[in-house]
Amino acid sequence: MTAHPTPFPPLRGIVPPYLLRHLAQTDEPQASAALDTLTRDQRQRRYRATKRPRTVRPLLAAPEAVSRLISNADNVERLPGKRVREEGQPATGDAAVDEAYDGFGSTWALFHDVYGRNSIDGVGERLLGTVHYGQGYQNAFWNGTRMVFGDGDGEIFGRFTASLDVIGHELTHGVVEHTAALVYSGQSGALNESVADVFGVLVTQYQRRQPVAEADWLVGGDLLLPGVTGVGLRNMLHPGTAYDDPRLGKDPQPASMADYVQTTSDNGGVHYNSGIPNRAFALTATTLGGFAWERAGQIWYDVLTGGKITADCSFAAFAALTIAAAVRRYGKDSGDARAVADAWRAVGVEPGAARGSKAPGKVDPQLALGVERSGGITGRTASRQATLAELPSSERRAWQGLLTGDTLPKLAAGSPSHPDTFVYQVSCAGEVYEVPELSLPDRLKKLLDRFLGGDS
Repeated sequence: MTAHPTPFPPLRGIVPPYLLRHLAQTDEPQASAALDTLTRDQRQRRYRATKRPRTVRPLLAAPEAVSRLISNADNVERLPGKRVREEGQPATGDAAVDEAYDGFGSTWALFHDVYGRNSIDGVGERLLGTVHYGQGYQNAFWNGTRMVFGDGDGEIFGRFTASLDVIGHELTHGVVEHTAALVYSGQSGALNESVADVFGVLVTQYQRRQPVAEADWLVGGDLLLPGVTGVGLRNMLHPGTAYDDPRLGKDPQPASMADYVQTTSDNGGVHYNSGIPNRAFALTATTLGGFAWERAGQIWYDVLTGGKITADCSFAAFAALTIAAAVRRYGKDSGDARAVADAWRAVGVEPGAARGSKAPGKVDPQLALGVERSGGITGRTASRQATLAELPSSERRAWQGLLTGDTLPKLAAGSPSHPDTFVYQVSCAGEVYEVPELSLPDRLKKLLDRFLGGDS
């Protein structure tokens, strides 16, 4: 069995895998829903990093208008679902359908009206979304083509369309895919998540015409239901403070490089460590004041679309690019350039030309076999370790065939991830394979789910 040498970038979902993992390991009624959500999302997380599209911002050409299409999956896990509302049609009365439709419009408006971008690809791509995906599905994700929304479990998470910044976050993954193409792993993956958070909150602030002094800087502030001790999924200005709940655990995001999380899960900690560049942006915006989308947002957008960013960009390299973008647009001695530089240093990132992010080392399994499901917009992770000898004979035979064959290496080598979907990691005898959920054959997915659920 040949191990995959480097982890593949996962799919992008709004709920971090570490958050789902924690919930899945509790005795709460929502644990099984968290486990199911982790399983379904991880397929989407592998990033298509082999093709770098052009990053020249297109000139606006009149007329331009948003084009939206919302479909309904009717609580099954099948895409795209039935078409229920197209551009220009009236509200349906289904809250999820109408929230997705309106949220797409607000996101299109930010990128078009402020930055001159015609939809996520820059040339008018239709915005596609599917609502009511699965039953109790605790996530929303970008699959490379469309946004997919779950309805939540009704106890911890409400419907994911209710959060405008979540909609903006997921569609921004599409913008990143068409511009910087940041590899979804390690520091470049954390930047991918951070950029999605940045423009996600800017969508909300722009829609409300909200100055930075009035912004809450929360991602997913409308997702957590009453009874949950928390204010959202992430707090960009104060990472690590978004929630502290017995069912969800404590927000693990670091606020500076001093607490950088080294991990092989969550595609190298993309949802953990995104808190560091998130805080750098929030500090920049609050220092500059006014409206965050006008100066701080413009600087970040210039980097994203300027053609100088690399797919494997590190925090240090991104910091240097943002400073250079501020200098180009506002001048070397401007307060903007100083604000950007000071913000990065405040989070422990020294701007430099470093490229690439250090790939996390493999973690030797403590037992013979380990399975972990991570990723997803909530960041929840489910995991289990056991020896083959502990499994029923029928399950043991299935695992022996899997671990001695070439199925896992082929799936791990050839499967791209998508934003905010789940990824399965199988470790055995010192070898580690990561496979996105959407790439798993049904029989293999059921085998992994039975193991995670303790049914084998």
